[in-house]
Amino acid sequence: MGTDNLFFLEVIEWHDTTGREMVHRIPEKGSGEIKWGAQLIIRESQAGVFFYNGQACDVFGPGRHTLKTANIPMLTKLLAAPWGATSPLRAEVYFVNMKVFTDLKWGTRDPVAFKDAELGLVRLRAHGVCNVQVVQPLLFVNTLVGTLGRFDTEGIEEYLKDVIVSRFNDLLGEQLDSLLSLPGRYEELSAGLQERLREDLSRFGLGLRQLYITSITPPPEVQKSIDDRSRLSVIKDLDSLIKMKAAAAMEKAAETGGEAGAGLGMGMGFMMPAMFAESIRPQPATTSAKPDSRCPGCDRPVRGEERFCAFCGQQQLVFTKCAHCGEDMLPFARFCPHCGHPATEKPTPTTCPHCKAENLPHASFCNQCGEKID
Repeated sequence: MGTDNLFFLEVIEWHDTTGREMVHRIPEKGSGEIKWGAQLIIRESQAGVFFYNGQACDVFGPGRHTLKTANIPMLTKLLAAPWGATSPLRAEVYFVNMKVFTDLKWGTRDPVAFKDAELGLVRLRAHGVCNVQVVQPLLFVNTLVGTLGRFDTEGIEEYLKDVIVSRFNDLLGEQLDSLLSLPGRYEELSAGLQERLREDLSRFGLGLRQLYITSITPPPEVQKSIDDRSRLSVIKDLDSLIKMKAAAAMEKAAETGGEAGAGLGMGMGFMMPAMFAESIRPQPATTSAKPDSRCPGCDRPVRGEERFCAFCGQQQLVFTKCAHCGEDMLPFARFCPHCGHPATEKPTPTTCPHCKAENLPHASFCNQCGEKID
């Protein structure tokens, strides 16, 4: 619309054709001679801030409004003759887009330092999106827009990136101990970050509607360490992890093909039988070593498995097992020092009432049929 028309009143309105423009001023360049009786049209998704003689006079909501200035049609040019036919009574209308602006992206330009309880100092990168809305048009115009002819979302995205990253760094330090516990906490961190940013944005008349953290990424070497630890927590066995990596390498070599792939696959093929044999080999049972004793000849210490003293050569006592209780006793003992039964007395075997097989004395289950022995 033109503001320099001498005879006709203005109809002032604005349509956002980009979808990203937050504020548009009419006139876009400089100020205008808006005349008395001009009609201001405000849409449902807009608010209008009227400035007259450099001051904000009113904030208009949706509807048609009549503006009142001292610029009288036809007389304005005559009265403005001392000022070069330009009226000193200047006016502007700022149209503020009140819709929710979605998908404003934020992220870290440079990695932020995070002290991980398990991984040490880690530099992280974070990215996300947020939705904002102007909630106080006059405050927004006075604090961020100023005298700009138009103001779009790019004007606040840079500010959002700086303030969000700063608050995000504080939030991580307070609520997260280690990156290993990060999965599953994105929603909690997003809610905490959104709450911290409300006050920062309210100072400019903005409201933060939603904020989402889409990614938090450590350096590749730290990510690899986290992946290996995750696999290890599932496998519970370092040997199995090594075998899994070897199998993955062999599969990749087979997919790659060529002489190098064939050579690697052949080498891994020779190694795999030994690896699997090692995995299925029964582990030796751990037995408790016999306690050390003293030599009866020289009274020097003799290890429990030695039958002769290393200093004087005297033969050591070899214990026998009691046939009743199974405890150690001296070979010349006549009675067991543990259960009191005669050493030469053979215990009566226990007969299974189900299959009639003989079992050790006092056995609870039959070693032939597995049934319980009453």
